[in-house]
Amino acid sequence: MSMDVVDYEIKGAEMQFVEVELDPGEAAIGEAGSLMFMDAAIGMDAVFGDGRQNQGGFFGKLLGAGKRLITGESLFTTVYTNNGAGKQRVAFAAPYPGKIIAMDLKQMGGMVICQKDSFLCAARGVQIGIHFQQKLSVGFFGGEGFIMQKLEGDGLAFVHSGGTVVKRTLQPGQTLLVDTGCLVAHTPNVNFEIQYVGKIKTALFGGEGLFFAKLTGPGEVWLQSLPFSRLASRIFAAAPQMGGSREEGSVLGGFGAGGLLGGVLGGDDE
Repeated sequence: MSMDVVDYEIKGAEMQFVEVELDPGEAAIGEAGSLMFMDAAIGMDAVFGDGRQNQGGFFGKLLGAGKRLITGESLFTTVYTNNGAGKQRVAFAAPYPGKIIAMDLKQMGGMVICQKDSFLCAARGVQIGIHFQQKLSVGFFGGEGFIMQKLEGDGLAFVHSGGTVVKRTLQPGQTLLVDTGCLVAHTPNVNFEIQYVGKIKTALFGGEGLFFAKLTGPGEVWLQSLPFSRLASRIFAAAPQMGGSREEGSVLGGFGAGGLLGGVLGGDDE
C-alpha cells in the first residue's frame, strides 16, 4: 500500500496543534472538525472511511465508514491534498488541553491500538479500523477501553491525549494497573485484561471505580493524566444547574450576582 511520507512540527504547550508539510501530490487525512488552517494550494475532500486509495470499491468504503461509526467517529474523513507545485502546510488542532503524540507505525510493527476518540490525523495510507478487546470481562467491565481504534500502516499517525502523557515500556511479564480512562494507546503485543479492585470498601468509597485495566508486557503503552470523560464530569458537576457555585474561588461568591445579594436585588424575596 502506498504511504505518503510527511514532515511535521508539533507546536504549543497545553493546547497543541500539529503542522504537516506536504510535497506536491501528498495528502493527509484528518478527523472531522480538527482542521486549524491550510495553505491555499491544498484541496480538501470529504470521503467515506479513512481515505485509503484502495478500499475495495463501494462496499469497501461502506465497511470502512461503518467501522468508524462504531467507534463513535464521523462516517466521513477529510483528505487534504497538495495540488500545488511547491510544499504546502496544513495544521490540525487538539480538541481539548493535552498533548499530541506522533506515532511512526513503521517502527511499531505496522499497528497501534488507541482509545476510540484519540485519533487526530495521519499521512494518507494509514488505515483506521476498530479493535475489540477479546476477553469477555473487558467487554462487560472495560468501560472506555472496550472498543478501541486500530491504526495500521507504515506512515505517521497523530494521536491526542488529555493532560500530560507518559510512555511506559513493559518488559515480558511486567504488569501495570491503570484506570481504564487513562490508557491512550498500546502496541498489539501488550495483553489487556480487566482486574477487580479487590476490596468492596475501596470500590464504593475510593472514587476510582470497580475495575482497573491490567496491562502485561512486552510492549509499549501511552498513558494520559486527564481523560476527557473525567474533565467533562467535573465540569458538569460544577455547573450551576447541578448545584455548583457560580462564583467558585471568590470570597464574594455568596454575595455575587448568583448569591444572596443577587437574589435580593433580583426580587427573589417576593
